[in-house]
Amino acid sequence: MSTKAIEIKQQKADVITEQLKNSVSTIIVDYRGLTVAQVTELRKQLREAGVEFKVYKNTLVRRSAAAAGIEGIDEFLTGPNAIAFSNEEVVAPAKIIADFAKENEALEIKAGIIEGTVTSAEDVKAIASLPSKEGLISMVLSVLQAPIRNFAYAVKAVGEQKEDGSEAVEEA
Repeated sequence: MSTKAIEIKQQKADVITEQLKNSVSTIIVDYRGLTVAQVTELRKQLREAGVEFKVYKNTLVRRSAAAAGIEGIDEFLTGPNAIAFSNEEVVAPAKIIADFAKENEALEIKAGIIEGTVTSAEDVKAIASLPSKEGLISMVLSVLQAPIRNFAYAVKAVGEQKEDGSEAVEEA
């Protein structure tokens, strides 16, 4: 093998290593059986969520995972794989891929790497059922707003009671 080819492979491995290190959520899937149109649609959905979807040689991914300090991923790196990398959102890639897999049975979730820890396909599916970051923020805000809202209703009710009571006294 020429030195040029080795350099190119090393550069690719370095890129993959950085992607693995920077990714908060990495999902490995087997995409055999999907049509080009289906893969294109999945890529589009992932790209809209800021998720990179790449196909790399398993040997490069193994080498890169070792360089990134990720252990236990080798057993999932068999056959044709595609990898989704998300640097910002943990739930989004899992949710998009799990939803897509429900509609397209050919797509199989093999494993995930969530914040540096290798997880099973079941764990990825469980993460997919969690609300997104925006959904969680919305839930927290509604919980925080409830006491304020209830207090406002109570003040309004007391005010209305006083209005009704004072009118009754004035009439008498």
